[in-house]
Amino acid sequence: MKKTLVVAALTGVFATAANAQSSVTLYGLIDAGVTYTNNVRTTAGNSGHRYALQSGGINGSRWGLRGAEDLGGGLKAIFQLENGFSIANGAFAQQGREFGRQAFVGLSSSQWGTATLGRQYDSLVDFMGPLSLTGTGYGGTFAAHPYDNDNLDNSFRISNSVKFSSANYNGLKFGGLYGFSNNANGFETNRAFSGGVSYSYAGFNFAGAYLQLNNSLNSATTALGTTGAVTDATIAAAKQRTFGGGVNYAFGPAVVGFVFTQSKFDNAGSYSPNGTATALPAGAYLRFNNYEVNARYNVTPAWNLSAQYTYTQARESGFAAGDESPKYHTASLMSSYSLSKRTDVYVEGVYARVNGTSNLGGATINGLGQSSTNKQVAATVGVRHRF
Repeated sequence: MKKTLVVAALTGVFATAANAQSSVTLYGLIDAGVTYTNNVRTTAGNSGHRYALQSGGINGSRWGLRGAEDLGGGLKAIFQLENGFSIANGAFAQQGREFGRQAFVGLSSSQWGTATLGRQYDSLVDFMGPLSLTGTGYGGTFAAHPYDNDNLDNSFRISNSVKFSSANYNGLKFGGLYGFSNNANGFETNRAFSGGVSYSYAGFNFAGAYLQLNNSLNSATTALGTTGAVTDATIAAAKQRTFGGGVNYAFGPAVVGFVFTQSKFDNAGSYSPNGTATALPAGAYLRFNNYEVNARYNVTPAWNLSAQYTYTQARESGFAAGDESPKYHTASLMSSYSLSKRTDVYVEGVYARVNGTSNLGGATINGLGQSSTNKQVAATVGVRHRF
């Protein structure tokens, strides 16, 4: 009798604990590969081939917690905490932040949508990102537009932000974000705002979005500010304005798409071709027009092929060497094969070329360092595991 009571009591405790934890999910993705890159410019200005263990070549390695509490009437309290890290050395990514990829809390309504507060993705990432191969599992980091100038590869997030994402109204979704400067005497210093909309119908998915960053630079230096909405942009400037539109069409096992984005940087102060900020001359102006066509095809339920080509028209002014208008070409081809629902292996090749003279240097493949010439090739073999 006593044993029966003990077993019943323990069963009740474990059941209660399980119910209490059922609204919280631990998840993650680990991406590691070996990458060959040619024409890599060294710190001494030389050139060489590089073989390297690469973390997050396609998707950044991460782990996170997400949860929801049902408040009744279709309303839920939600949160998400997501850490980025390098599988190569175990270090935190996103400038050493514990939850640098995402960190927010808010309320979600099945009728109206979701409102959240914290460190979050902007509307370009939310609405335009799914139409591009960069930032997705079909092209990822290496397929980014030059210097990830439009942030479709999620190079930075918006801190101190308030965000709204609508419910799905017969295929129509919209949303917006505002990132506060948190500056007592400078409301517009290092703030951000964005908005976007998408519509899905009969296999088509249309989307458009806009992002503006104000004064992401420190007032006295060309480094990014350490507080405010943006602290880790790939190109820091007094003002960044990026907008874009695109469409995807799914038919059978295939998806094809087109994406256009334009990014303008007024009084650009620095850029990061090798992960380290490089100063630009005072008053520098940069503009990038990106035209991407992409396709992906499921050969079998386990085997996927994907490819993209991006043509980028750039404009550089305010440099001592004079104004330049280089043209960038970026192409990638990727094949992935699922060994299970959670694990796949992949191989990807990327080619980058810049025609004309660029004040920013040679060709560049995102995440692999700048080339010492106008061309660069990279090839990766890797594995991804999700949990």
